[in-house]
This record gives sequence, structure tokens and C-alpha cells, in this order.
Amino acid sequence: MKLLRNVAILVWRIWFYGWVIGTIIVAFPVLIVVTAKESGYPYFFKIARAWGKTILFVMGFKVKKVVEQKIEEDKSYMFCANHTSMIDIMLMLAVVKNPFIFVGKAELSKIPIFGFFYKRTCILVDRGNPKSRKAVFAEAERRLKSGLSVCIFPEGQVPDDESIVLDEFRNGAFILAIEHQIPIVPLTFYDCKKRLSYTFFSGSPGVMRAKMHKFISTKNLSVSDKKDVNDKTYRVIYNELINDIS
Repeated sequence: MKLLRNVAILVWRIWFYGWVIGTIIVAFPVLIVVTAKESGYPYFFKIARAWGKTILFVMGFKVKKVVEQKIEEDKSYMFCANHTSMIDIMLMLAVVKNPFIFVGKAELSKIPIFGFFYKRTCILVDRGNPKSRKAVFAEAERRLKSGLSVCIFPEGQVPDDESIVLDEFRNGAFILAIEHQIPIVPLTFYDCKKRLSYTFFSGSPGVMRAKMHKFISTKNLSVSDKKDVNDKTYRVIYNELINDIS
């Protein structure tokens, strides 16, 4: 029985990677055009949202979203969610309508095909390189000034130990939000680890729940308040995850 289950999961996982890469290959000519200039980013974002929703659908994931406070179209935000799975990217694209730019690991740019567009459309950070982290701040500031929002998974990486409910948050997202006086939007992703974790022979189709919490204001705060804002955001998401488990 376990062998049959593992075979089914193997096929399902191959199906996932096939759709992720296959859809990018099909859309390659269009993506080349819309990512050639920064002015094309809004068009890219619409394509990315459709891509994310498609991947969720073909994998058998049904998104259920709860919104405690609605985002406004003409404002910039700092979106922060827990990070446990590859599917987090697709879920974020599915639940957030405002154009935003991801800040993500530079290593992902090495993935064939996906990595090509990833480095053209995201802000890449090499967390082991202080110069890279400084460059990320400069680029994120520039994109915020252009009217975009920013999405950062503040844990920085997916914990190797899947028993960890929520890893420690880094301060980068909160410093940026404070410096630009933009609201922080905490998001809780409840089911990504269960549905498609980095443990290969695991996961299943089903409901993917997401909650967009009330915003955390940074108005009149200074960078010295970063730890307080970090802790407040962490508690919102952590308490939601713990209450869901218990």
C-alpha cells in the first residue's frame, strides 16, 4: 500500500514540475517581451497571477481566503507570510491583487528556465553576502518609490526541521516598511507544508487556506522600532498557526 501511495505521489510531483516548467516554456515569447523593460512589470504580474492560480488548480488545490482588512489599489504594502513550501509563491500570487515584487534567494536563479525570469523580475539576495543585502535595500526602495508593493518571507528560508511552526523573523522587511512608512500585511498560510512540503514523498490535493490579517502600521515609527514591529508581526502569524494546530 505504501509503495502504491509513493508511486502516486511521484507522479503527482512530476505533474507539478511539468506544469511549472511547461507553462513557462509555452509563455516564453510573451515573458521575454514583458520582462525586457521595467515598464512591462504590471503586465508580467498579471501573467504571474494567472500562472500561480493555474498551478494551484491543476494540482488540486482549492484556495480559501479570509481578509480582515482590504488592501487599496493605489497604495504600497509590505506583504509578510510564513514560508514552508514551494507552493507559497503561487498562493501569494493568488491571494494578493496589488502588483508586488518578491525579494527571494539568489540560489533560485540557478533553476533552469524558471531562474531566467526569476532574476529578471525579483529582487535577489545572497544572505551570506553583506554587499548583496545592502543592494537589496537600495533596489527595494527604488521599486517602492515606483508604486509597487514588496513581498518578503521574513523567515528567510524554509526550515529544514518541519516540526518548527514558525522560524525566527529577520528584520529586513520591517526596516524597509518603517523607512517608507508603509503598512505591514501579515499573511498566514495554514496548509502549504501539509499539501506540498519539501519532503518529496508527501502531500496531497485539498484546501489551501490563507488569511490576510489586519495591517500593522509603521506610521511615525523609526528604525529603532524594528524589533517591536518584527515581534508584533511574528506573534500574529505564530498565534494563528498554533491555534489552528491545537
